[in-house]
Amino acid sequence: MSARHTSFFYAVGLFSALAMPARAEPPTPPESDNGRFAMTPAANGFLRLDTRTGQTSLCTTSADQLQCRAGADERAALEAEIARLAKENAALKAAAAAPPAPAAQEEEDRRFNRAMDRAETFMRRMLRLFRDAEKPDKPTSPSL
Repeated sequence: MSARHTSFFYAVGLFSALAMPARAEPPTPPESDNGRFAMTPAANGFLRLDTRTGQTSLCTTSADQLQCRAGADERAALEAEIARLAKENAALKAAAAAPPAPAAQEEEDRRFNRAMDRAETFMRRMLRLFRDAEKPDKPTSPSL
């Protein structure tokens, strides 16, 4: 391929890049009711979304009439679950911030001390084994 053809392809690519419109964000719906609803095709009709409230409706045509039925409103159930979880979270934070009960602290101290005693016993035994391994059992005489 010659340099002339290469520069032609570069020019075409540059022109294509400049000719393409820049990707813009989707337009926001206007404040009037004209942009309030978003429609999506569905079986036997369409799904209507109210962009202000978030409510959905399934709209179908039957006998030359348009019927829109409100979808199951899960928003109230979600808000109730969020409120329940927020209460549970607050209770858990309060329990975590409270100092431990004296009986619980004593039990924790007792368990810690028992674990430390066991670790100390283990270390003493290991050191004794190492010392015993270094001592010769019997003095050895050179064999002739």
